[in-house]
Amino acid sequence: MAIDRVLIAVGPNDRDHTDNLLDEALSIAAPWQATVYLLHVFPREEYNKLLEQMDFEPRSGGLQPDELASRYESIRTPAHKLDEKDIEYEIRGVIGDPSTEIVRVARELNVDRIFIGGTSRSPAGKALFGDRAQQVLLNAPCPTTYVQHD
Repeated sequence: MAIDRVLIAVGPNDRDHTDNLLDEALSIAAPWQATVYLLHVFPREEYNKLLEQMDFEPRSGGLQPDELASRYESIRTPAHKLDEKDIEYEIRGVIGDPSTEIVRVARELNVDRIFIGGTSRSPAGKALFGDRAQQVLLNAPCPTTYVQHD
């Protein structure tokens, strides 16, 4: 089975761990010369707050989620590394619930593999706060690689 498209879901807590996510993704994507999609999901409140900080009116449509994602250091760093390795990529930003949107975008782009990161949680922590990675793993339309960071 050929790998044509992979999705790397980069969250706000992945800033210090993008190297691990990228290395895992490239171990699959590079040999196949697959397109890499770097995705950041903005919860609505975060998106509006960031727009206001940049002096954009949230309802003006002045800065689309893709553009805002491309300004995130946690996206720019892996994008720069993909440039250096001459790997084709696209930056995607969407607004909504992260686990739901990661699965939706993966379906929309018809990706062959998803890469997500996260930390380990106790069962009580999962019950109390939820586990986005687990929701993606359970609902993903394709194989998903979970990269745990400390």
